[in-house]
Amino acid sequence: MKLLSSLLVLATLGTAAAHAADAPVLNVPDLPARNSAAGEHKIFNGKDLEGWSGNPELWSVENGAITGKTTAEHPTKHNTFLVYTDGEVGDFELTFKYKIVPGDDKGFGNSGVQYRSKVLQPGESGPIIGGYQADFECGKTYSGILYEEKMRGILAKRGEKTVIKSDPADPKKPIIEVVGKVGDSDEIQKSINKDDWNDYKIIAKGNHLQHFINGMQTIDVTDETPEGAKTGVLALQLHAGAPMTVQFADMVLKTLK
Repeated sequence: MKLLSSLLVLATLGTAAAHAADAPVLNVPDLPARNSAAGEHKIFNGKDLEGWSGNPELWSVENGAITGKTTAEHPTKHNTFLVYTDGEVGDFELTFKYKIVPGDDKGFGNSGVQYRSKVLQPGESGPIIGGYQADFECGKTYSGILYEEKMRGILAKRGEKTVIKSDPADPKKPIIEVVGKVGDSDEIQKSINKDDWNDYKIIAKGNHLQHFINGMQTIDVTDETPEGAKTGVLALQLHAGAPMTVQFADMVLKTLK
């Protein structure tokens, strides 16, 4: 984790706590107990950002939830991230709750969870990350898709089962083959709670990646390319643009064998 240590030189988390003190209280549901015997462990303690690193002007803990917030006074100049610093992830299952709401009448809100990703540079507003992303938003298009931040873009739209292959003429250019469906995009969207909490699950094993929202599978991807990462950092995204708030709670990571 030397790369993380050298790139994520930020202000202390005490600043984040002071910033959160003026924030409005947002309700978080009671979180169920998890089965520790199954190899699961919580990666957020519900109290502070121990084990995570990001810009304390943008990230804090509010009412038991990791909270990323931009305002007109405190925007982010680029997509920025809160990085999990207690180890990289390889084959794993991650479950968490998320809530995302616009900060003004523009209705904008976009976020996601990076996994098997890379810290590309520190960035003016906080670390810049590239790699696989389990996407979600306030809108009706991107929640549940597989997006590769700063790299190959959308690798599977919601409802798709895809196989990613390399283009012999350009090995870094993906050939995306849609080989089936895992669900109907509109039906998945109907199951997503607007301005409220949702359950998200990510499963990554070998080159096989799956996302689920509220129990409905959203994508199924087999990445056969050399570019398909098998390990890397875990991080939470706060998107540049209009003001917004994104929250994460009940984050449980399970290593798969």
